[in-house]
Amino acid sequence: MTDTQSRLLGPAEVRALAAELGLRPTKRLGQNFVHDPNTVRRIVKAAELEPDDVVVEVGPGLGSLTLALLPAVRAVHAVEIDPVLAARLPATAADRAPALADRLTVTAADALGVRAGDLPGPAPTALVANLPYNVGVPVVLHLLAELPQLRRGLVMVQSEVAERLAATPGSRTYGVPSAKLAWFAAARRAGPVPRAVFWPVPNVDSGLLAFDRRDPPPGDRGAVFRLIDHAFAQRRKALRSGLAGWAGSPAAAETALRAAGIDPLARAETLSVEDFARLAAAAP
Repeated sequence: MTDTQSRLLGPAEVRALAAELGLRPTKRLGQNFVHDPNTVRRIVKAAELEPDDVVVEVGPGLGSLTLALLPAVRAVHAVEIDPVLAARLPATAADRAPALADRLTVTAADALGVRAGDLPGPAPTALVANLPYNVGVPVVLHLLAELPQLRRGLVMVQSEVAERLAATPGSRTYGVPSAKLAWFAAARRAGPVPRAVFWPVPNVDSGLLAFDRRDPPPGDRGAVFRLIDHAFAQRRKALRSGLAGWAGSPAAAETALRAAGIDPLARAETLSVEDFARLAAAAP
């Protein structure tokens, strides 16, 4: 990536674009715009992208990260829920990265409703995004389910969310998001992001989460995810009791747990996604 191919946005340019659009960032849409070129360069480097990659970027906003992605990959699908920002982004790319602007397509839509057929051209192979804090987990899970060719990702989310998504069985933060993401991918934290690189400055810390898709365990994803929801609804209870509602009774839960090779007195936070898959297959 070179700055001669794509002129990145700094604090002054971000403010000028916002003023031009009459934009007032809203918490409802999770609008905290990155205005630090070094941060977007760092994100692109950490994403370990290849020149043939096709990136889906959720919430491009004013285009700070988009402009850093364009020189690094074959194409960028930007999905933006704000119609004003979605309409402005192609012009920003044409102005600041004119030789690369044809690599960008913009879809004005809620990422939670996006289907593979909504994204024209080559299928996305990587997710790279500064995700709104309030929808980070559902967006990652939805896109992994909807876009089977998505091989890896690097997302910026609330630090607490990154910790939960990367948590492993037995840890304090392991829970529903960790187990469901593990169905699709192996995840790891990829570093903190200081509050000062955003405008407006958020009142929470941010962090990077990297993931690589892997083969899921055998079984029906919907059934496994329903079981995970049941199990963590009462995470402090032994599974024999905590899964009584799912199985029909504590005795039926114990039978299923033993059939899956799981101690009936274990807790949900100790089970891997493979354990949940075996247990779902042993459902009464």
